[in-house]
Amino acid sequence: MPPTHAVIIPHFNDVERLGRCLSALFGEETEGAEIVVVDNGSSQPLDALREEFPKAVFVDEPNKGAALARNRGVCETTAETIVFLDADCLPAPGWLAAARRAAGKGDIVGGAIDVFDETPPPRSGAQAFETVFAFDYKDYIERKGFSVTANLVTTRGVFTTVGGFVDGVSEDAEWCQRATAMGFVLALDETMRVGHPTRSDWPALKRKWRRIAREMYQLHRAGHGGRAGNAAWFVRALAMVASIPVHVPRLLFSPRLNGAAERMKGVATLARLRVLRSWWMIRQSLGQPV
Repeated sequence: MPPTHAVIIPHFNDVERLGRCLSALFGEETEGAEIVVVDNGSSQPLDALREEFPKAVFVDEPNKGAALARNRGVCETTAETIVFLDADCLPAPGWLAAARRAAGKGDIVGGAIDVFDETPPPRSGAQAFETVFAFDYKDYIERKGFSVTANLVTTRGVFTTVGGFVDGVSEDAEWCQRATAMGFVLALDETMRVGHPTRSDWPALKRKWRRIAREMYQLHRAGHGGRAGNAAWFVRALAMVASIPVHVPRLLFSPRLNGAAERMKGVATLARLRVLRSWWMIRQSLGQPV
């Protein structure tokens, strides 16, 4: 029988987490599914994983960028239903079965993302911040109109019509918004769940948000070019700092954090990150790199 589902996993130098992801994925029934890992030019060898998971297909995409890796994965598969998963994610038990069911609930279906710590407590400031703020998937889907590609289902017909992901921007937001502008329906299915590790420390969190800052600015420029666009970005930069007090209560009263120390470390990280993002945005509005 031809495959009915294609699971596409972009990967770059994260062998341990990729192995954890594949172990969880092959821990359930994968009949009828193409499991494709698209390696994006890793220096870490994948030979051990190829041997451990012979039913997975490993392909190479030498051009850098997760967007290009995902596009390559679509080209390397044939199934009508396409499921995107990230290498650092941990699919919950029954995830693939839930993804199969979710395919009929909308043209594009985003699932739930639960964060977890990879290190023992107490949490660092970065972990406390991410525990509260990372992957607000319901808000993304229901208010902002996109789902992250760490846990997303669509069809080959939709993907062909919309076109591939664009590298260098917030590709999940750009792609979903392009699709919904064409009339395709975005839906949420919380039975399709994956876990994602929190960033363990400030350098990891900073790297994440520097990348996001660049991608978000490119997405903003695509829709608001010229001086007016840069002026609007500058105003958003100032609002970034002003919003700090608005978000502090979420950390202070979150039931997911333990004790005053975690909460205060989270608050300090929130303030530090918002100030830094504001500075990056000001530089971008002035035509300077970040």
